[in-house]
Amino acid sequence: MLDLNFIRENPEAVRSGAKAKNIDVDVDTILALDEKRRTLITESETLKAEQNRGSEKIAVEKDKDARQKMIDVVRLIKEKCKTLTTQLEETESALDTLLRTIPNLPRPDVVVGKDDSENFVVRSFGEPTKFDFEPRDYMAIGEEHDLIDTERGAKVAGARFGYLKNEAALLEFALAQYAFTTLTPEGFSPVIPPVLVNEKVMAGMGYLDRGRDEVYHLASDDLFLAGTSEQSLGGMHMDETFEEEMLPRRYVGFSTCFRREAGSYGKDVRGILRVHQFDKLEMFSYTLPENSDKEHELLLSLEEKLMQGLGLPYRVLGIVTGDLGDPAARKYDIETWLPSQGTYRETHSTSTCTDWQARRLHIRVRRKNGEMQFAHMLNGTAFAIQRTLLCILENFQQADGTVTVPPVLVPYMGGRTVIGKPRP
Repeated sequence: MLDLNFIRENPEAVRSGAKAKNIDVDVDTILALDEKRRTLITESETLKAEQNRGSEKIAVEKDKDARQKMIDVVRLIKEKCKTLTTQLEETESALDTLLRTIPNLPRPDVVVGKDDSENFVVRSFGEPTKFDFEPRDYMAIGEEHDLIDTERGAKVAGARFGYLKNEAALLEFALAQYAFTTLTPEGFSPVIPPVLVNEKVMAGMGYLDRGRDEVYHLASDDLFLAGTSEQSLGGMHMDETFEEEMLPRRYVGFSTCFRREAGSYGKDVRGILRVHQFDKLEMFSYTLPENSDKEHELLLSLEEKLMQGLGLPYRVLGIVTGDLGDPAARKYDIETWLPSQGTYRETHSTSTCTDWQARRLHIRVRRKNGEMQFAHMLNGTAFAIQRTLLCILENFQQADGTVTVPPVLVPYMGGRTVIGKPRP
């Protein structure tokens, strides 16, 4: 949510910033409702002051008839106050609804672009993997070595579900341990957060205004299944105030995540690239406003450190305005080379959401001079497990059908250096 004072003073910046995200916002109506709200507050306060003065006079009036007239006047004032209170509540509700339609505005350095076709390569690491044999896709490898079972996953839960088995299950927790070992020295506290999130938090994080169809909702409990640890890590400090010296506050959360993948019918239907349930490690930071840009670069650098440690070829993409979600003010993606598809596929993202989420969730910081500000909130993928796993299977496959375990993961794999048995 944007600061209402900012909207009053910069209506054109709000219009153009939202438009750059392909969103039209009714700034004129917002300003009109804001003006009406302030007028109603003034009128209400004036009447309440008049009511208080009348009550004081009633208390000392001795003449019965005069006193009754005063009581009648105060009663009318009370009725007017009640009417104004109702009008004020309705106006504030309408204003809040419209304010929530305004996305976070892109940072000034974000490139303006219509959609993801205009995203651009910032830098690359490594070259696309080349083989002196005919490489296979991850599902062929996974099925041969009994690592991935989507057929039984579909039998139990339906399409876009699967089982990770044997070395694939070990790889998942090896990736988790590698991430925790890398990130804790950087000040990230490991967290296993709830995967059920209430509506106040989910809406505050900005995932319901234009993304409700992607979220699983448990109607009988009025709870939502988290689509990323970010959603529960962001709500962790709702209605709290940090002291300045407490920031940055950094977490790395591991959780199972759920997405309906609405609108993805026919896309990536085979395998585990696009599924309804997956496991993920997510970095999350609360910072001082003046440090959030630096923190964003830190999150990106740590994503790259993790990927370079694995030795997977990747590229960093700068995301244009039209491909930013509502909460993000700037975003980078990392795409990793997938040999079977001959292209890079998204495995990571990192976003700064400035104070947009903190304002909704009322997460503040008290500066040393006593000034209160909203904290800045940022997120970044450490590992989306399934996507990272399939990239490992494809990029480290050998001619004999086995897969080499990336050296950084060997200590977490019980010393295993190879997955599968060589073909005769």
